Amino acid sequence: MEVTQCCFHCDRKCVFHVDNPINCPLLSKPPVQPLTVPSCLPAPRPGFKLPGYRPSPMDQRILVWSGRYKTPDQIPDLVSFETLDAARNKLRVKACYGMIVITILACLITVIMGKRAAGRNESLTALNMEKKARWREEAKIAREEEAAAGAVVLAEKSQ
Repeated sequence: MEVTQCCFHCDRKCVFHVDNPINCPLLSKPPVQPLTVPSCLPAPRPGFKLPGYRPSPMDQRILVWSGRYKTPDQIPDLVSFETLDAARNKLRVKACYGMIVITILACLITVIMGKRAAGRNESLTALNMEKKARWREEAKIAREEEAAAGAVVLAEKSQ
């Protein structure tokens, strides 16, 4: 007999024969007994679920708009997640392309309108100067009216 380690994970020493490791308390395991299920419990459900997703009305529209199906009637009851995800991605890309086109059109319209305004000699600087001149004139007229009203009040007080 020799003294050796039971396993690599512990420092405990035990005595066993090299040719018969069953005598080692750490290496020997009690016999495993099968579990019994009481008959009063319901039957176990399967551990898996059919892969798929029941598409909502909006998901059905997305599947039709993306070109996966021609009509909503052709869409099956269960659609795989990959199919629905691919349809959403395709629609997302189409929406991005649409926004790019709208942005480019808006830029072109802005440039065209700016060039027309420049042809009529309209600029923001000129418009601001005219507006400020109008405000100065209105303020001057208001001050003159106040002065005239003040002069009338003073003339009445002096009499």
